[in-house]
Amino acid sequence: MQRLGSVSRVLKLLRFSCEGAAGHVPGASSTSRPYSHVHPQGPGSFGLLFDIDGVLVRGRTLIPAAKQCFKNLVDRDGKYKVPVVFVTNAGNCMRQTKAEHLSHLLEVEVSPDQVMLSHSPLRMFTQLHKMRVLVSGQGPVEEVAHNLGFQDVVTIDMLRDAYPLLDIVDQNRRPKSSIPPTKGLRPIDAVILFGEPIRWETNLQLIVDVLLTNGNPDNDWSSVQYPHIPVLACNMDLLWMAEAKDPRFGHGMFLVCLESLYKKITGYDLKYEALIGKPSVVTYNYAELLVRQQAERLGWTTPVKRLYAIGDNPMADIYGANLYNSYLQASRSSKAQKQAKSGGGGLEPSAENVDHGPKLTSAELGGVSSVYGAEEDLPDNCSSILVCTGVYSRDQQELPSDTTQTVTEQHIFHGHRDFRFDPSLTQPSFIVQDVKEAVELVFQQEGWPLE
Repeated sequence: MQRLGSVSRVLKLLRFSCEGAAGHVPGASSTSRPYSHVHPQGPGSFGLLFDIDGVLVRGRTLIPAAKQCFKNLVDRDGKYKVPVVFVTNAGNCMRQTKAEHLSHLLEVEVSPDQVMLSHSPLRMFTQLHKMRVLVSGQGPVEEVAHNLGFQDVVTIDMLRDAYPLLDIVDQNRRPKSSIPPTKGLRPIDAVILFGEPIRWETNLQLIVDVLLTNGNPDNDWSSVQYPHIPVLACNMDLLWMAEAKDPRFGHGMFLVCLESLYKKITGYDLKYEALIGKPSVVTYNYAELLVRQQAERLGWTTPVKRLYAIGDNPMADIYGANLYNSYLQASRSSKAQKQAKSGGGGLEPSAENVDHGPKLTSAELGGVSSVYGAEEDLPDNCSSILVCTGVYSRDQQELPSDTTQTVTEQHIFHGHRDFRFDPSLTQPSFIVQDVKEAVELVFQQEGWPLE
């Protein structure tokens, strides 16, 4: 399976989709969001990336600080003062639905083009859009897949109906009398995992069936053909925060189960064509482009050079923002080296060309060979802000100030299997109590009046 290769090609695809291609892309079905035309009061400008669960809400309940926070972010006419994008690992709904829900809770207008779900970057995987894909999750997964550009979609329920003898863990769902005939389906070309399903045993069984039969459950199981058909997963969160006092299982836990089952049966590792959603770099890169578009609507002529990502999960929000920041610093270093070479001069050690750690893996990038956008369009940095209203709580855990100690003291890694464990990436730029304090901190850092 070939991945997206050319940076320029990917950038063109991203710009095309975000401008409203095919009627199912950011902003295509909604009116343009009105913004307060306030220009930056200093060199450069900034944008805000908000996580949702654990930052703004706990389940269906609004965190009190969130409403006041957003009252401060809009002017008297309800227009945003700065670019705002909501970046969530949720994926079992449409952006329109999430935007309407946030608008109701926060009492400010949130448009779909301000909402980025974990699966949003799948619009860019055009090489898969004509393939027959099996989708797993809950909610309107078939509609979500079509909305992203996939043309031939099979749901778990459709697969179960075509092969009624595959799902028999629940005895009440087994055929009651005679054995029903198998209807069969055309072979499946790829599997897309949107989020945690309701019946884990059903989805695990049928996905394994598809992987071990090369997409055709009419065949016998075989691990001879390896690697298997492409698998793309959205949302790697092991845990997330709802109304319960302790974190709940997320889609990352489902992925652990699937990976373990496949490995146990075949002896091989389950391979992913792409891992999308936080903490992958492509997620933050995509969100940054949405921020840039909003800045243009604000009338800002100064590029957005600083991003602030606010989240509650050290292994998703903080790790992801810091990973993206590492990419940004490496890009600046690479640019400086190219300029030095083109000028014929030698490189002097400086903050611009120091080593910024190991090269990002394909998994960390999000399944593409490079990120979206030309180097000159990228921001200078992305700061991470950790709040204590969700997965992370000061009462339950304390982040060590010395990251070298973390390697020896913290043996539990809640990140995905295919992401390297870099303890420094779990260390936030700032820790605050809640989202209101986070926004106040950002405006103070930028020298902007909040009121």
